[in-house]
Amino acid sequence: MSQYRIEHDSMGELKVPADALYGAQTQRAVDNFPISGLHLPRPFIRALGLIKTAAAEANLTLGYLKKGQAAAIRKAALAVAEGAYDSQFPIDVFQTGSGTSTNMNANEVIAHLAARAGTKVHPNDHVNYGQSSNDVIPTAIHVSATLTTSEQLIPALKHLKKVIDKRARELKNVPKTGRTHLMDAMPVTFGQELSGWAAQIGSAIERIEDSLKRMRRLPQGGTAVGTGINADPKFGPAVARELKKLTGVKFEPADNYFEGMAAQDAAVELSGQLKTLAVALMKIANDLRWMNSGPLAGLGEIELPALQPGSSIMPGKVNPVMPEATAMVAAQVIGNDAAITIAGQSGNFQLNVMLPLIAHNLLQSIGLLANVSVLLADKAIAGFRVNTARVKEALDKNPILVTALNPVIGYEKGAATAKQAYKEKRPILDVALETTGLSKDKLKPLLDPMALTQGGIHGGGGGGG
Repeated sequence: MSQYRIEHDSMGELKVPADALYGAQTQRAVDNFPISGLHLPRPFIRALGLIKTAAAEANLTLGYLKKGQAAAIRKAALAVAEGAYDSQFPIDVFQTGSGTSTNMNANEVIAHLAARAGTKVHPNDHVNYGQSSNDVIPTAIHVSATLTTSEQLIPALKHLKKVIDKRARELKNVPKTGRTHLMDAMPVTFGQELSGWAAQIGSAIERIEDSLKRMRRLPQGGTAVGTGINADPKFGPAVARELKKLTGVKFEPADNYFEGMAAQDAAVELSGQLKTLAVALMKIANDLRWMNSGPLAGLGEIELPALQPGSSIMPGKVNPVMPEATAMVAAQVIGNDAAITIAGQSGNFQLNVMLPLIAHNLLQSIGLLANVSVLLADKAIAGFRVNTARVKEALDKNPILVTALNPVIGYEKGAATAKQAYKEKRPILDVALETTGLSKDKLKPLLDPMALTQGGIHGGGGGGG
């Protein structure tokens, strides 16, 4: 039995693997682009299947497909959407900039599946009816990114924020040395410090959800150049309605097909919000690494859960592996955004020609951020332990606490007191007893770290700050 069969397209005949569900155009792309070994990811193939399903239903309703043809296409396309045939999408990410090869890959696979089930349909004339790669692929970017963000990333971020909020409440009465410029500053509580992280994640959720408003607007119906040539004017809105039924997401037709096809501004916007999230996660990860540093020669404020041995040569060493993984994800997402930014600029007249790159990088960023947010929450933040003795020792010796005495003794005397305490490595309370003329009963409440975390003036009267 031959390992190949002969397929043909408008350019002629060529060999295709005998068991392949795709046809000639897919095979040409496989032959032409052996570049990276990277394929468009599962969420994108899912979106393609959903779009072809919605298109078949729309074309049936509008009278352009027979009932049997539409049913066969719909059944095959749903199977593609559900992941049953991912192995039949072998084309490299780095291909034609419109993604035409991938659109035809979907058309060919769906047509072959329909034929296997007993209904002959044509990849172009039926599966692709009323469509162009130039509107299908941008629509697939919007659909796949919207679904993945809604189903994976937003829930992951809400979980991360919930975990941070819980730890912040638990640690709301545990003061520690604040730091600016990595140098000792006025005290804060762990709860206050973590509240900043939670607010960052909350703001990221708001930004991302707002950007999805633009992502839900689909250019399907613009066909080749945005004019809608060879498509019923009702087709694009009908596809959006069918996709809403299939997914529960409020997809709608774009107000302007030319924008949706020639530009990828909505995808660039979403990527920018993902980059902002990545920056927030990098900040949180680095805070955790600094707080965990040591355990003897670093800050040693917290002890992260021990997840694995940290060295192949140093026994007993344990490293902050989850914050490190988070930081690497953040770096990758920032790099992906740079590539998406360049790709977004590559809309020449009526079509962007870096669509597969945008799809790959955007979906990778969404997936990475969703996965690592859950892991950071569950394997680092939820279980870290505060080293209360180490934190109290550092706080008691923090000479910057003298800031609270500014209203009573003035800045100059406060500076001298702080310098003396630092030089002599003595608690600020002991030195202030000698330099300020204030009693211990007066100084203790003024220098109480927990009281100082509440802000305001704790002295009454005296010099300026």
